[in-house]
Amino acid sequence: MNYRLLSKLMGLLLWLLGLAQLVCLAFAWWDSEPHPAHGAVEALAISVGVAAGMGTVLLVLGRGSGKEILRKEAIAMVGLSWLVCAGFGALPYMLCEPRLGPVEAWFESMSGFTTTGATVIVDLRAYPRAILLWRALTQWLGGLGILVLFVALLTSLGVGSKALFHHESTARTGAGGVQERIQDLAARLWQIYVGLSVICGLGLIGLGMSPFESICHTMSAISTGGFSPRNRSIAAYDSPSIELWITLFMLLGGISFLLYAWLLQGRWERWKVEEEAKVYLGIVWVVVAVIAVDLMLVEGRHSWGSALREALFQVVSILTTTGFATADFDQWPTLSRLLLLSVMAVGGCAGSTAGGIKVGRAVLFARTIGQEIVRAFRPNQVFALRLNGQVVDESVKLQTIFLVALAGVTVALGTLCVALLEPGLNMESCLSATIASVFNIGPGLGAVGPTQNFAQLGSGTLGVLSLLMLLGRLEFFAVLVLVVPALWRRY
Repeated sequence: MNYRLLSKLMGLLLWLLGLAQLVCLAFAWWDSEPHPAHGAVEALAISVGVAAGMGTVLLVLGRGSGKEILRKEAIAMVGLSWLVCAGFGALPYMLCEPRLGPVEAWFESMSGFTTTGATVIVDLRAYPRAILLWRALTQWLGGLGILVLFVALLTSLGVGSKALFHHESTARTGAGGVQERIQDLAARLWQIYVGLSVICGLGLIGLGMSPFESICHTMSAISTGGFSPRNRSIAAYDSPSIELWITLFMLLGGISFLLYAWLLQGRWERWKVEEEAKVYLGIVWVVVAVIAVDLMLVEGRHSWGSALREALFQVVSILTTTGFATADFDQWPTLSRLLLLSVMAVGGCAGSTAGGIKVGRAVLFARTIGQEIVRAFRPNQVFALRLNGQVVDESVKLQTIFLVALAGVTVALGTLCVALLEPGLNMESCLSATIASVFNIGPGLGAVGPTQNFAQLGSGTLGVLSLLMLLGRLEFFAVLVLVVPALWRRY
Protein backbone atom coordinates (compact mmCIF):
# COMPACT_ATOMS: atom_id res chain seq x y z
CA MET A 1 0.00 0.00 0.00
CA ASN A 2 1.37 3.40 -1.00
CA TYR A 3 0.27 5.41 2.03
CA ARG A 4 1.73 8.67 0.78
CA LEU A 5 -0.29 8.47 -2.42
CA LEU A 6 -3.41 7.61 -0.43
CA SER A 7 -2.75 10.62 1.81
CA LYS A 8 -2.33 12.89 -1.20
CA LEU A 9 -5.56 11.75 -2.82
CA MET A 10 -7.52 12.08 0.43
CA GLY A 11 -6.14 15.61 0.78
CA LEU A 12 -7.35 16.53 -2.70
CA LEU A 13 -10.75 15.03 -1.91
CA LEU A 14 -11.05 17.11 1.26
CA TRP A 15 -10.21 20.23 -0.73
CA LEU A 16 -13.02 19.32 -3.15
CA LEU A 17 -15.39 18.82 -0.19
CA GLY A 18 -14.31 22.15 1.30
CA LEU A 19 -15.00 23.85 -2.02
CA ALA A 20 -18.55 22.43 -2.01
CA GLN A 21 -19.06 23.72 1.54
CA LEU A 22 -17.67 27.09 0.43
CA VAL A 23 -20.55 27.38 -2.06
CA CYS A 24 -23.02 26.96 0.81
CA LEU A 25 -21.02 29.42 2.92
CA ALA A 26 -21.30 32.02 0.16
CA PHE A 27 -25.05 31.44 0.04
CA ALA A 28 -25.31 31.75 3.84
CA TRP A 29 -23.42 35.05 3.68
CA TRP A 30 -25.68 36.35 0.92
CA ASP A 31 -28.98 35.03 2.26
CA SER A 32 -30.65 37.72 4.32
CA GLU A 33 -33.86 35.86 5.07
CA PRO A 34 -34.80 36.35 8.75
CA HIS A 35 -34.52 33.06 10.55
CA PRO A 36 -34.89 31.95 14.17
CA ALA A 37 -31.82 29.71 13.91
CA HIS A 38 -28.39 31.29 13.71
CA GLY A 39 -24.85 30.18 13.13
CA ALA A 40 -24.95 28.93 9.53
CA VAL A 41 -22.12 31.25 8.43
CA GLU A 42 -19.96 30.33 11.41
CA ALA A 43 -20.73 26.60 11.11
CA LEU A 44 -19.94 26.46 7.41
CA ALA A 45 -16.84 28.68 7.77
CA ILE A 46 -15.42 26.36 10.42
CA SER A 47 -16.29 23.32 8.30
CA VAL A 48 -14.53 24.80 5.27
CA GLY A 49 -11.50 25.65 7.39
CA VAL A 50 -11.30 22.19 8.94
CA ALA A 51 -11.68 20.40 5.58
CA ALA A 52 -9.14 22.65 3.84
CA GLY A 53 -6.73 22.48 6.79
CA MET A 54 -6.82 18.70 7.07
CA GLY A 55 -6.63 18.43 3.29
CA THR A 56 -3.48 20.57 3.30
CA VAL A 57 -1.88 18.42 5.99
CA LEU A 58 -2.61 15.25 4.01
CA LEU A 59 -1.25 16.84 0.83
CA VAL A 60 2.00 17.72 2.62
CA LEU A 61 2.28 14.19 4.00
CA GLY A 62 1.69 12.82 0.50
CA ARG A 63 4.49 14.75 -1.22
CA GLY A 64 6.73 12.64 -3.43
CA SER A 65 4.21 9.80 -3.67
CA GLY A 66 4.07 9.62 -7.46
CA LYS A 67 1.05 10.26 -9.66
CA GLU A 68 -0.44 6.97 -10.76
CA ILE A 69 -2.80 5.10 -8.47
CA LEU A 70 -2.88 1.31 -8.65
CA ARG A 71 -5.79 -1.02 -8.00
CA LYS A 72 -4.90 -1.59 -4.33
CA GLU A 73 -4.91 2.10 -3.46
CA ALA A 74 -7.97 2.66 -5.64
CA ILE A 75 -10.22 0.24 -3.78
CA ALA A 76 -8.99 1.53 -0.41
CA MET A 77 -9.63 5.08 -1.61
CA VAL A 78 -13.25 4.28 -2.50
CA GLY A 79 -14.21 2.96 0.94
CA LEU A 80 -12.19 5.50 2.92
CA SER A 81 -13.35 8.49 0.87
CA TRP A 82 -17.00 7.89 1.68
CA LEU A 83 -16.23 7.48 5.39
CA VAL A 84 -14.19 10.69 5.38
CA CYS A 85 -16.74 12.68 3.37
CA ALA A 86 -19.55 11.60 5.69
CA GLY A 87 -17.46 12.58 8.71
CA PHE A 88 -16.43 16.03 7.48
CA GLY A 89 -19.86 16.53 5.92
CA ALA A 90 -21.40 16.11 9.38
CA LEU A 91 -19.64 19.19 10.78
CA PRO A 92 -22.22 21.81 9.63
CA TYR A 93 -25.00 19.85 11.38
CA MET A 94 -22.97 19.71 14.60
CA LEU A 95 -21.97 23.39 14.60
CA CYS A 96 -25.16 25.22 13.56
CA GLU A 97 -28.27 25.81 15.64
CA PRO A 98 -30.18 23.66 16.39
CA ARG A 99 -27.28 21.23 16.73
CA LEU A 100 -27.28 17.54 16.04
CA GLY A 101 -25.25 15.14 18.15
CA PRO A 102 -22.18 13.49 16.56
CA VAL A 103 -23.96 10.22 15.70
CA GLU A 104 -27.08 11.98 14.46
CA ALA A 105 -24.98 14.36 12.32
CA TRP A 106 -23.00 11.40 10.93
CA PHE A 107 -26.28 9.66 10.08
CA GLU A 108 -27.67 12.76 8.33
CA SER A 109 -24.44 13.25 6.39
CA MET A 110 -24.15 9.58 5.40
CA SER A 111 -27.80 9.58 4.37
CA GLY A 112 -27.09 12.56 2.13
CA PHE A 113 -23.93 11.32 0.42
CA THR A 114 -25.37 7.82 -0.12
CA THR A 115 -28.60 9.43 -1.45
CA THR A 116 -30.64 7.48 1.09
CA GLY A 117 -32.78 10.39 2.24
CA ALA A 118 -33.49 9.13 5.76
CA THR A 119 -33.41 11.96 8.28
CA VAL A 120 -33.27 12.62 12.00
CA ILE A 121 -34.35 16.27 11.61
CA VAL A 122 -37.84 16.65 13.03
CA ASP A 123 -38.59 20.23 11.91
CA LEU A 124 -36.76 21.52 8.84
CA ARG A 125 -38.14 25.02 9.42
CA ALA A 126 -35.83 25.37 12.41
CA TYR A 127 -32.70 25.16 10.24
CA PRO A 128 -31.03 27.92 8.18
CA ARG A 129 -31.52 27.64 4.43
CA ALA A 130 -27.77 27.33 3.87
CA ILE A 131 -27.71 24.13 5.94
CA LEU A 132 -30.65 22.76 3.94
CA LEU A 133 -28.73 23.64 0.78
CA TRP A 134 -25.70 21.71 2.05
CA ARG A 135 -28.00 18.83 2.86
CA ALA A 136 -29.26 18.77 -0.75
CA LEU A 137 -25.78 19.28 -2.20
CA THR A 138 -24.46 16.19 -0.41
CA GLN A 139 -27.05 14.13 -2.28
CA TRP A 140 -26.21 15.73 -5.60
CA LEU A 141 -22.49 15.01 -5.11
CA GLY A 142 -23.19 11.46 -4.00
CA GLY A 143 -25.74 10.72 -6.73
CA LEU A 144 -23.42 10.15 -9.67
CA GLY A 145 -20.50 9.59 -7.33
CA ILE A 146 -17.97 11.74 -5.51
CA LEU A 147 -15.08 9.81 -7.00
CA VAL A 148 -16.58 9.81 -10.50
CA LEU A 149 -16.28 13.60 -10.28
CA PHE A 150 -12.81 13.15 -8.79
CA VAL A 151 -11.77 10.98 -11.75
CA ALA A 152 -13.26 13.49 -14.20
CA LEU A 153 -11.24 16.35 -12.69
CA LEU A 154 -7.88 14.61 -12.31
CA THR A 155 -6.14 13.46 -15.47
CA SER A 156 -3.05 11.97 -13.79
CA LEU A 157 -4.53 9.05 -11.88
CA GLY A 158 -3.26 6.44 -14.34
CA VAL A 159 -4.46 2.85 -14.45
CA GLY A 160 -6.15 3.06 -11.06
CA SER A 161 -8.74 5.52 -12.34
CA LYS A 162 -10.64 2.62 -13.90
CA ALA A 163 -10.75 0.81 -10.55
CA LEU A 164 -11.92 4.00 -8.81
CA PHE A 165 -14.69 4.42 -11.38
CA HIS A 166 -15.89 0.81 -11.26
CA HIS A 167 -15.86 0.38 -7.50
CA GLU A 168 -17.94 3.52 -6.92
CA SER A 169 -20.18 3.52 -9.98
CA THR A 170 -22.33 0.63 -11.16
CA ALA A 171 -21.78 1.76 -14.76
CA ARG A 172 -19.83 -0.80 -16.78
CA THR A 173 -17.51 0.60 -19.41
CA GLY A 174 -16.59 -1.17 -22.60
CA ALA A 175 -20.09 -2.57 -23.12
CA GLY A 176 -22.35 -1.55 -25.93
CA GLY A 177 -19.69 0.30 -27.83
CA VAL A 178 -18.71 3.08 -25.42
CA GLN A 179 -14.92 3.01 -25.64
CA GLU A 180 -13.38 6.10 -24.05
CA ARG A 181 -10.68 6.95 -21.57
CA ILE A 182 -12.13 6.69 -18.07
CA GLN A 183 -11.49 10.40 -17.45
CA ASP A 184 -13.34 11.34 -20.64
CA LEU A 185 -16.26 9.05 -19.83
CA ALA A 186 -16.52 10.36 -16.26
CA ALA A 187 -16.54 13.92 -17.58
CA ARG A 188 -19.20 13.04 -20.15
CA LEU A 189 -21.44 11.47 -17.49
CA TRP A 190 -21.11 14.54 -15.28
CA GLN A 191 -21.96 16.80 -18.21
CA ILE A 192 -25.17 14.83 -18.75
CA TYR A 193 -25.87 14.92 -15.01
CA VAL A 194 -25.43 18.70 -14.83
CA GLY A 195 -27.49 19.21 -17.99
CA LEU A 196 -30.44 17.22 -16.62
CA SER A 197 -30.15 19.12 -13.32
CA VAL A 198 -30.35 22.49 -15.08
CA ILE A 199 -33.41 21.45 -17.11
CA CYS A 200 -35.15 20.07 -14.01
CA GLY A 201 -34.45 23.20 -11.96
CA LEU A 202 -35.62 25.61 -14.63
CA GLY A 203 -38.79 23.56 -15.08
CA LEU A 204 -39.59 23.71 -11.36
CA ILE A 205 -39.08 27.47 -11.32
CA GLY A 206 -41.39 27.76 -14.32
CA LEU A 207 -44.02 25.73 -12.43
CA GLY A 208 -44.00 28.24 -9.56
CA MET A 209 -41.45 26.81 -7.12
CA SER A 210 -39.06 29.31 -5.54
CA PRO A 211 -35.46 29.28 -6.88
CA PHE A 212 -34.06 28.01 -3.57
CA GLU A 213 -36.54 25.16 -3.25
CA SER A 214 -36.24 24.29 -6.94
CA ILE A 215 -32.47 23.92 -6.54
CA CYS A 216 -32.85 21.71 -3.47
CA HIS A 217 -35.52 19.52 -5.05
CA THR A 218 -33.61 19.30 -8.33
CA MET A 219 -30.47 18.03 -6.59
CA SER A 220 -32.55 15.48 -4.68
CA ALA A 221 -34.64 14.36 -7.66
CA ILE A 222 -31.90 13.79 -10.24
CA SER A 223 -29.67 12.13 -7.62
CA THR A 224 -32.68 10.03 -6.50
CA GLY A 225 -31.93 11.14 -2.95
CA GLY A 226 -35.19 12.46 -1.53
CA PHE A 227 -34.18 15.25 0.87
CA SER A 228 -36.63 18.13 0.76
CA PRO A 229 -36.52 21.56 2.44
CA ARG A 230 -40.22 21.09 3.29
CA ASN A 231 -41.45 19.00 6.22
CA ARG A 232 -44.21 17.51 4.06
CA SER A 233 -41.88 16.92 1.13
CA ILE A 234 -43.52 17.28 -2.32
CA ALA A 235 -46.97 16.89 -0.75
CA ALA A 236 -46.61 20.44 0.58
CA TYR A 237 -47.16 21.86 -2.92
CA ASP A 238 -50.27 19.82 -3.80
CA SER A 239 -49.45 20.43 -7.46
CA PRO A 240 -50.01 17.73 -10.11
CA SER A 241 -47.71 19.56 -12.54
CA ILE A 242 -44.83 19.69 -10.05
CA GLU A 243 -45.36 16.03 -9.19
CA LEU A 244 -45.30 14.98 -12.84
CA TRP A 245 -42.17 17.04 -13.57
CA ILE A 246 -40.31 15.56 -10.59
CA THR A 247 -41.59 12.07 -11.50
CA LEU A 248 -40.04 12.48 -14.95
CA PHE A 249 -36.62 13.34 -13.55
CA MET A 250 -36.73 10.62 -10.91
CA LEU A 251 -37.43 8.20 -13.77
CA LEU A 252 -34.53 9.64 -15.76
CA GLY A 253 -32.25 9.39 -12.75
CA GLY A 254 -33.07 5.69 -12.47
CA ILE A 255 -31.88 4.93 -16.04
CA SER A 256 -28.22 4.25 -16.85
CA PHE A 257 -26.33 7.42 -17.72
CA LEU A 258 -24.26 5.32 -20.11
CA LEU A 259 -27.43 4.83 -22.15
CA TYR A 260 -27.74 8.59 -22.42
CA ALA A 261 -24.11 8.74 -23.56
CA TRP A 262 -24.83 6.19 -26.30
CA LEU A 263 -27.95 8.02 -27.46
CA LEU A 264 -26.15 11.38 -27.51
CA GLN A 265 -23.54 9.77 -29.74
CA GLY A 266 -26.34 8.96 -32.19
CA ARG A 267 -26.36 5.26 -31.37
CA TRP A 268 -30.17 4.95 -31.38
CA GLU A 269 -29.95 1.27 -32.35
CA ARG A 270 -28.75 0.66 -28.79
CA TRP A 271 -32.33 1.11 -27.59
CA LYS A 272 -33.39 -1.96 -29.60
CA VAL A 273 -31.23 -4.26 -27.46
CA GLU A 274 -31.57 -2.33 -24.21
CA GLU A 275 -33.42 -4.78 -21.96
CA GLU A 276 -32.68 -3.31 -18.55
CA ALA A 277 -34.26 0.09 -19.17
CA LYS A 278 -37.28 -1.54 -20.84
CA VAL A 279 -37.80 -3.91 -17.89
CA TYR A 280 -37.36 -0.96 -15.52
CA LEU A 281 -40.09 1.04 -17.27
CA GLY A 282 -42.27 -2.07 -17.49
CA ILE A 283 -42.03 -2.57 -13.72
CA VAL A 284 -43.15 1.03 -13.21
CA TRP A 285 -46.29 0.72 -15.37
CA VAL A 286 -47.31 -2.71 -14.05
CA VAL A 287 -46.88 -1.83 -10.38
CA VAL A 288 -48.55 1.57 -10.84
CA ALA A 289 -51.57 -0.06 -12.52
CA VAL A 290 -51.93 -2.73 -9.82
CA ILE A 291 -51.61 -0.26 -6.95
CA ALA A 292 -54.01 2.22 -8.55
CA VAL A 293 -56.65 -0.50 -8.92
CA ASP A 294 -55.96 -1.68 -5.36
CA LEU A 295 -56.43 1.86 -4.00
CA MET A 296 -59.71 2.25 -5.87
CA LEU A 297 -61.21 -1.12 -4.95
CA VAL A 298 -60.01 -1.50 -1.36
CA GLU A 299 -59.93 2.03 -0.04
CA GLY A 300 -62.93 3.21 -2.05
CA ARG A 301 -62.15 6.90 -1.55
CA HIS A 302 -60.08 7.31 -4.72
CA SER A 303 -61.20 8.23 -8.20
CA TRP A 304 -59.24 6.69 -11.05
CA GLY A 305 -57.35 9.98 -11.53
CA SER A 306 -56.34 10.45 -7.90
CA ALA A 307 -55.39 6.78 -7.48
CA LEU A 308 -53.21 6.90 -10.59
CA ARG A 309 -51.61 10.16 -9.46
CA GLU A 310 -50.69 8.81 -6.02
CA ALA A 311 -49.56 5.43 -7.33
CA LEU A 312 -47.40 6.86 -10.12
CA PHE A 313 -45.48 9.28 -7.94
CA GLN A 314 -44.92 6.88 -5.05
CA VAL A 315 -43.96 3.88 -7.19
CA VAL A 316 -41.41 5.92 -9.14
CA SER A 317 -40.13 7.50 -5.92
CA ILE A 318 -39.66 4.12 -4.21
CA LEU A 319 -38.42 2.13 -7.24
CA THR A 320 -35.78 4.77 -7.98
CA THR A 321 -34.98 4.82 -4.23
CA THR A 322 -35.63 8.59 -4.12
CA GLY A 323 -38.02 8.61 -1.18
CA PHE A 324 -40.07 11.74 -1.91
CA ALA A 325 -43.60 11.45 -0.56
CA THR A 326 -46.97 12.86 -1.61
CA ALA A 327 -49.07 10.34 0.32
CA ASP A 328 -48.83 8.28 3.47
CA PHE A 329 -48.36 4.95 1.71
CA ASP A 330 -47.98 3.29 5.10
CA GLN A 331 -51.79 3.50 5.28
CA TRP A 332 -52.31 1.86 1.89
CA PRO A 333 -53.83 -1.62 1.53
CA THR A 334 -51.59 -4.60 2.30
CA LEU A 335 -51.06 -5.57 -1.35
CA SER A 336 -49.90 -2.07 -2.26
CA ARG A 337 -47.51 -1.89 0.68
CA LEU A 338 -46.05 -5.31 -0.14
CA LEU A 339 -45.49 -4.24 -3.76
CA LEU A 340 -43.68 -1.10 -2.59
CA LEU A 341 -41.57 -3.18 -0.21
CA SER A 342 -40.65 -5.48 -3.11
CA VAL A 343 -39.61 -2.73 -5.52
CA MET A 344 -37.51 -1.16 -2.75
CA ALA A 345 -35.01 -3.98 -3.17
CA VAL A 346 -34.96 -3.85 -6.98
CA GLY A 347 -34.03 -0.21 -7.49
CA GLY A 348 -33.07 1.39 -10.81
CA CYS A 349 -30.71 0.46 -13.63
CA ALA A 350 -26.97 -0.14 -13.34
CA GLY A 351 -25.09 3.09 -14.00
CA SER A 352 -27.95 5.24 -12.69
CA THR A 353 -28.12 7.31 -9.52
CA ALA A 354 -30.65 4.88 -7.98
CA GLY A 355 -29.87 2.34 -5.30
CA GLY A 356 -31.14 -1.20 -4.88
CA ILE A 357 -29.88 -4.46 -6.35
CA LYS A 358 -30.43 -2.99 -9.84
CA VAL A 359 -32.90 -4.17 -12.46
CA GLY A 360 -30.21 -5.81 -14.61
CA ARG A 361 -29.06 -8.00 -11.73
CA ALA A 362 -32.64 -8.92 -10.89
CA VAL A 363 -33.13 -10.00 -14.51
CA LEU A 364 -29.88 -12.01 -14.49
CA PHE A 365 -30.80 -13.62 -11.18
CA ALA A 366 -34.25 -14.63 -12.48
CA ARG A 367 -32.79 -16.04 -15.70
CA THR A 368 -30.15 -17.96 -13.75
CA ILE A 369 -32.88 -19.55 -11.64
CA GLY A 370 -34.73 -20.50 -14.80
CA GLN A 371 -31.60 -22.06 -16.27
CA GLU A 372 -30.92 -24.08 -13.14
CA ILE A 373 -34.50 -25.39 -13.16
CA VAL A 374 -34.07 -26.55 -16.78
CA ARG A 375 -30.63 -27.96 -15.95
CA ALA A 376 -32.28 -30.23 -13.36
CA PHE A 377 -33.78 -32.38 -16.13
CA ARG A 378 -31.37 -31.41 -18.96
CA PRO A 379 -27.95 -31.49 -17.27
CA ASN A 380 -25.97 -31.52 -20.54
CA GLN A 381 -27.66 -28.53 -22.15
CA VAL A 382 -25.34 -25.58 -22.83
CA PHE A 383 -26.76 -22.21 -21.82
CA ALA A 384 -25.81 -18.75 -23.05
CA LEU A 385 -27.07 -16.13 -20.61
CA ARG A 386 -27.69 -12.80 -22.33
CA LEU A 387 -28.54 -9.29 -21.18
CA ASN A 388 -28.84 -6.18 -23.37
CA GLY A 389 -27.91 -8.24 -26.42
CA GLN A 390 -24.62 -9.47 -25.00
CA VAL A 391 -23.53 -12.84 -23.61
CA VAL A 392 -22.97 -12.57 -19.86
CA ASP A 393 -19.68 -13.95 -18.62
CA GLU A 394 -19.87 -16.76 -16.04
CA SER A 395 -17.95 -14.62 -13.52
CA VAL A 396 -20.59 -11.89 -13.82
CA LYS A 397 -23.34 -14.42 -13.20
CA LEU A 398 -21.59 -15.75 -10.09
CA GLN A 399 -20.94 -12.23 -8.82
CA THR A 400 -24.63 -11.39 -9.28
CA ILE A 401 -25.72 -14.45 -7.33
CA PHE A 402 -23.22 -13.65 -4.58
CA LEU A 403 -24.28 -9.99 -4.35
CA VAL A 404 -27.99 -10.85 -4.15
CA ALA A 405 -27.24 -13.44 -1.45
CA LEU A 406 -25.02 -10.98 0.43
CA ALA A 407 -27.76 -8.34 0.28
CA GLY A 408 -30.25 -10.83 1.70
CA VAL A 409 -27.91 -11.82 4.54
CA THR A 410 -27.16 -8.16 5.29
CA VAL A 411 -30.87 -7.33 5.48
CA ALA A 412 -31.47 -10.30 7.80
CA LEU A 413 -28.57 -9.44 10.13
CA GLY A 414 -29.39 -5.73 10.02
CA THR A 415 -33.00 -6.41 10.99
CA LEU A 416 -31.85 -8.52 13.94
CA CYS A 417 -29.50 -5.74 15.07
CA VAL A 418 -32.23 -3.11 14.87
CA ALA A 419 -34.66 -5.38 16.73
CA LEU A 420 -32.05 -5.95 19.44
CA LEU A 421 -31.26 -2.25 19.82
CA GLU A 422 -34.89 -1.08 19.51
CA PRO A 423 -37.07 -3.59 21.38
CA GLY A 424 -40.05 -1.25 21.14
CA LEU A 425 -40.24 -1.46 17.33
CA ASN A 426 -42.41 -4.05 15.63
CA MET A 427 -41.07 -6.42 12.98
CA GLU A 428 -42.39 -4.36 10.07
CA SER A 429 -40.56 -1.25 11.28
CA CYS A 430 -37.30 -3.11 11.95
CA LEU A 431 -37.35 -4.83 8.56
CA SER A 432 -38.32 -1.77 6.54
CA ALA A 433 -35.78 0.46 8.34
CA THR A 434 -33.06 -2.01 7.36
CA ILE A 435 -34.27 -2.37 3.76
CA ALA A 436 -34.58 1.42 3.45
CA SER A 437 -30.96 1.80 4.60
CA VAL A 438 -29.31 -1.05 2.68
CA PHE A 439 -31.01 -0.10 -0.59
CA ASN A 440 -30.70 3.67 0.01
CA ILE A 441 -34.41 4.48 -0.10
CA GLY A 442 -35.05 6.62 2.97
CA PRO A 443 -38.61 6.11 4.22
CA GLY A 444 -39.84 2.67 5.14
CA LEU A 445 -43.00 1.45 6.78
CA GLY A 446 -44.39 1.62 10.30
CA ALA A 447 -42.35 3.75 12.71
CA VAL A 448 -40.06 4.93 9.86
CA GLY A 449 -42.85 5.51 7.34
CA PRO A 450 -43.22 8.50 4.99
CA THR A 451 -44.78 10.74 7.66
CA GLN A 452 -42.22 9.73 10.30
CA ASN A 453 -38.43 10.02 10.60
CA PHE A 454 -35.50 8.27 12.25
CA ALA A 455 -35.10 10.73 15.16
CA GLN A 456 -36.80 8.31 17.55
CA LEU A 457 -34.03 5.73 17.14
CA GLY A 458 -31.08 5.46 19.51
CA SER A 459 -27.49 6.33 18.67
CA GLY A 460 -26.47 2.68 18.37
CA THR A 461 -29.24 2.00 15.86
CA LEU A 462 -28.38 5.10 13.84
CA GLY A 463 -24.75 3.99 13.73
CA VAL A 464 -25.73 0.55 12.42
CA LEU A 465 -28.08 2.01 9.81
CA SER A 466 -25.38 4.47 8.68
CA LEU A 467 -23.02 1.56 8.04
CA LEU A 468 -25.78 -0.27 6.16
CA MET A 469 -26.29 2.80 3.94
CA LEU A 470 -22.60 2.79 3.03
CA LEU A 471 -22.55 -0.96 2.39
CA GLY A 472 -25.54 -0.64 0.07
CA ARG A 473 -24.26 2.43 -1.78
CA LEU A 474 -20.85 0.88 -2.53
CA GLU A 475 -22.35 -2.60 -3.05
CA PHE A 476 -20.52 -4.20 -0.12
CA PHE A 477 -17.11 -5.08 -1.58
CA ALA A 478 -15.41 -1.67 -1.43
CA VAL A 479 -16.34 -1.40 2.27
CA LEU A 480 -15.74 -5.00 3.38
CA VAL A 481 -12.29 -5.05 1.80
CA LEU A 482 -11.18 -2.35 4.28
CA VAL A 483 -11.13 -4.95 7.09
CA VAL A 484 -8.90 -7.36 5.13
CA PRO A 485 -5.34 -7.07 6.58
CA ALA A 486 -3.68 -7.94 3.25
CA LEU A 487 -4.99 -4.72 1.74
CA TRP A 488 -2.89 -2.59 4.08
CA ARG A 489 0.44 -4.37 3.70
CA ARG A 490 3.23 -2.38 2.13
CA TYR A 491 4.56 -3.51 -1.22
